[in-house]
Amino acid sequence: MTTNADEPGTAPARTRRRAPAGAAVLREDVTEAIRAAVFEELASVGYARMSIEGIARRAGVGKTAVYRRWRSKLHLVLDLVSAIAVQGLPAPDTGTLEGDLRLLYELTSRALRHPIASQVIPDLQAEAARNPEIADALQKALREGQEGVASGIVAAAAERGEVRQGIDADLALDLISGPLYWRSVVIRSPKLPKGYLETLARATTAALKAL
Repeated sequence: MTTNADEPGTAPARTRRRAPAGAAVLREDVTEAIRAAVFEELASVGYARMSIEGIARRAGVGKTAVYRRWRSKLHLVLDLVSAIAVQGLPAPDTGTLEGDLRLLYELTSRALRHPIASQVIPDLQAEAARNPEIADALQKALREGQEGVASGIVAAAAERGEVRQGIDADLALDLISGPLYWRSVVIRSPKLPKGYLETLARATTAALKAL
């Protein structure tokens, strides 16, 4: 007898009870292995060619372990993309606007240059043009992931008197996130010019102070 599909085991006869069903029996380590496998599979074959079979094989689990958590590859990817928005980036706190921006750009640049991210994000963007659900989830993940950090940086700068109170939040987000995203994700520059992040932080600081 097995207590659940994720974690086989037999209970002693005198203490044997009916096994719980549903989410209560889902092992977190299996779930995390599947999530990691999805990112690797996306980077390797892309969304269009990705399959539940390939994900399960890469994660070292059976297909039922995947289907128990997500009913399709679309729902799996949507769930992961949404999770990115929740996690976000750590909020810099260097004491100056330019210092905060410089640290944010270093963290963001490092994340975008990761081999998996550099493959997955452009592929999902292409898929988003054909799938409204993926488009909505991707837009939410990218916007919310940056918006929370950017608004925190601007709010801290306003508290210090580096920028005026009540500046246009959307325009500030565009100024902070747009240039690096354009270079790293849209045109996919293989390497940033020397001193680019420092110059970008300095220029963005000046632009925010001018709003």
